[in-house]
This record gives sequence, C-alpha cells and structure tokens, in this order.
Amino acid sequence: MRLLLDTQLLLWVARDTDRLSKKARDLIESDSNSLVFSSVSLWEIGIKHALRRPDFIVDITMLRRQLLLHSYEELNLISAHTIAFAELRPKHKDPFDRMLLAQAICEQLTLVTSDDVLRRYDGPVLRV
Repeated sequence: MRLLLDTQLLLWVARDTDRLSKKARDLIESDSNSLVFSSVSLWEIGIKHALRRPDFIVDITMLRRQLLLHSYEELNLISAHTIAFAELRPKHKDPFDRMLLAQAICEQLTLVTSDDVLRRYDGPVLRV
C-alpha cells in the first residue's frame, strides 16, 4: 500500500517520538508499504517554523534529506491537486490537511493521520 503521511506524523517520525501509535509504527515499518511525503508538508512546516511554533522547530532541508535517504517518495504539488482541493468541502479548517487529502485522492494514496477531523471526509484516510 502507498501511504502518504500527514505533517504531524512526519514530525513524529523525524523525532522518533513515543507519540506514534503502535499501528502507525507497524504501517511505517512494514516492507509491504511504500511511504510518501508531500512538499505541502514541508511548506507547512516552513511556515509554522517561521511563526516560531515550538512543535514545528525542525530543519526542513535536513528533514527532506532524511526522508529521501530512508526511501520515502516525494510528492510535489501539481494543478490537478489544487482542482481536487477546490472540490473538497471545508469540513476541516486546516488547508494543509485538506490539500494532503486532495493529493491522496488524486494519486490513489492512503492518507495516514492522527487527525480525527480528516475522517469526516469520504476518501482514503487511515486514522492511526
């Protein structure tokens, strides 16, 4: 299965935190899954880092390098994703999360998240 990790999960993976659930760890460590990260997540981290949000203090250049080193696939934002985003109802106020969902829909990925609000959408969302 191809899994798109949301921004929060990427940060938890990078910090090797105990906040990752067993289910999330099992999915991430399974050889049968391909892991994907979005440039949208790096954009979100960069913006929130600049706002001095303590939970987003991370070097995004190093994060990207480490994700690629560990065989994560990078997904860049394209116009088809923005069109899918525009078609999503705003059940979730965070535009970054909605864009990740739009990317998952377009690219036939499963969006892995710890966010309960994303489960309100019909779509490929896996809550861990």
